[in-house]
Amino acid sequence: MDITLTAEMFIAELEKRKSDSERKKYDRYFPPAKRGNDEFMGVRMGDIFKLAKQYISMPLNEVEKLLESGYHEVRVGGVSIMDAQARSKKTDEQRRKELFDLYIRRHDRINTWDLVDRSAIYVVGGYLADKPRDPLYNLAKSKLMPERRSAIIATAYFMMKMGQTEDVFRIAKLLIDDKEDLIHKAVGWMLRVASDVDRKQFLEFLDAYAARMPRIMLRYCIEKLSPEQRKHYMSL
Repeated sequence: MDITLTAEMFIAELEKRKSDSERKKYDRYFPPAKRGNDEFMGVRMGDIFKLAKQYISMPLNEVEKLLESGYHEVRVGGVSIMDAQARSKKTDEQRRKELFDLYIRRHDRINTWDLVDRSAIYVVGGYLADKPRDPLYNLAKSKLMPERRSAIIATAYFMMKMGQTEDVFRIAKLLIDDKEDLIHKAVGWMLRVASDVDRKQFLEFLDAYAARMPRIMLRYCIEKLSPEQRKHYMSL
């Protein structure tokens, strides 16, 4: 007899794994002054990821309950289950659409950089791989940082799985004047990935935009260039 996996069951498993020492470690990555209403249980990310794989068959209505939690680790569990389902070869097209729709509809709960990075590549990018990419450009124009970050991070799927770089450069242009440090880092990271896929187009992009880029964005994206090239672009 199959057992329906529930949000309540998942949270109970997290409770068994929490510790005060682990909770204090999160202060480094999520300073109390900047974490908003997020609370932390004190569960290792590695433990959450392993548990999510065991709960891969959780119905999406139960996953949404995880996303509604005020505890950060519970929401990490929710997006990790979504990511696991999106990666699975057993997941059909209808479920992939449902995962994508849930991600977009509940982006209000996928509201930190790590939640985006944990799920946007396969849930968003994977779903849009063979479809129009308009949703990414809508996200890139959002007033909300996590939604803009989703737009650029999702392009990793197109690069890694399909060798396509057009969208990463187009979205990078849209975000190049962004005011948020977390967008600067995300754009620089994705451009660095693009440098491995199409070095010629990457260098053409740098020639056109390096002088305009925020410094941290530029430093992130030129990490794989030669010392001479890095010096050149940083001097522009």
